[in-house]
Amino acid sequence: MSFSWTAHRFSGGALALDVANSVVLRFDPERRIDRFADPAAMDSFAEAAGLYSAERERFGTLAPAPPENRKSLIGLREATDRHFRAQAGAEDRPDLLADLLEAIATVLRQPTGNSQGTSLDVATAHSALSLIASPEPDRLKICPNCCWLFLDRSRNRSRTWCDMAVCGNRTKARRHYRRNRQGVQP
Repeated sequence: MSFSWTAHRFSGGALALDVANSVVLRFDPERRIDRFADPAAMDSFAEAAGLYSAERERFGTLAPAPPENRKSLIGLREATDRHFRAQAGAEDRPDLLADLLEAIATVLRQPTGNSQGTSLDVATAHSALSLIASPEPDRLKICPNCCWLFLDRSRNRSRTWCDMAVCGNRTKARRHYRRNRQGVQP
């Protein structure tokens, strides 16, 4: 199956969240898709992040994670998801923060092995550190449609979906369909 990274896949607002969101339907075991299960997709993510990520100016050209570092990138992705998902749910979980910091340290201790730019794993670690140090953790939200993590950078902090053009429209279309099916006119 062919897959291409689009701007929607980078709607998290931070590279670390975009990496965490690389698992589609995370909590549905039957339909769950890990986009990083294919090494080619993981490599193409680095290139697409240079085009679409909210932090593209910060990191510049991203190089794929070296093959020997991919396992630690997956570990970082999972620790990022657990910690920030708990934070978005207003849970105080020091154990999850410790796990995330250990995953970041593991990535940063590994040799990068390339000079083509910052590697995806290192950039993700730096992005996660920035999110940890963020002075506004209440801007972190979970999309009610797809369950992706995202930063609400709207002025009044009223953003509901990770991407209005995709998740917002799907939610509104479902609501419209249910109303029309029940015979209720708007």
